[in-house]
Amino acid sequence: MRKDIILCGVGGQGTVLASRLISAAAMARELPVMSAETIGMAQRGGSVFSHLRIGGDADCPMIAKGEADLILGFEPGEAVRMLPYLKPEGQVVVSSRAVMPVTAALSGADYRAETMLDYLKAQVRNLVIVPTEKALAEVGSAKVLNLILLGAAVRSGALGFSEEEMRQAVLTRIPAKFHELNLRALEWAK
Repeated sequence: MRKDIILCGVGGQGTVLASRLISAAAMARELPVMSAETIGMAQRGGSVFSHLRIGGDADCPMIAKGEADLILGFEPGEAVRMLPYLKPEGQVVVSSRAVMPVTAALSGADYRAETMLDYLKAQVRNLVIVPTEKALAEVGSAKVLNLILLGAAVRSGALGFSEEEMRQAVLTRIPAKFHELNLRALEWAK
C-alpha cells in the first residue's frame, strides 16, 4: 500500500493532530511513514498543511504536484489551494465551513465557502463535503472537526485505514479524558 495524503487548514483546526493520528495508524501496521508540516503561521490563523507519505519506497516526505491520493481539507479555501497536488483519480474530503485565513482578511477579498465548494465540485470527481456546522452541533463540540473529517475519510475508503485502526490511534495518542468526545466525532454520521 502506498498513500500520499495532504492535510490542509488554518491554525487551530487540529490539522497536525490529525496527521499524527494517521501516522500512528500506519505505524501500528508497521508501515513506513514520512511527514512534513508547515505550521509557522498556525498560531495567527494562517495556513497549515501536512504531507504524509505512507508505505512504498518514498525517499522524501514532500508530495509532488499531481501525486496526492487524498486531500483532507479542514477549510475549503485551503483545499482549493492544494488542489494542484491531487492526482486525477484522487479524492478530496473537505469541511463545508470557511475560516478566513489572515492573508485573505488583510487583502479584503471576498471569502465565501459556497464559491470554493462550487469550484471543488467542478474540478474534483471524488469529492466528499462534510456538513461541518451540523456535525459539530450533533457531536457537541467545535474542537473536534479533525476527528469528524478523519471519520469521513475512513468511510469514503480514501484514507486506507479502518475505523477500528483510527479508533486505536485515538486511544493511544489522545489523553483519556478526551476519548469519549473524540470517538463520538470519529464515528459521526456512521
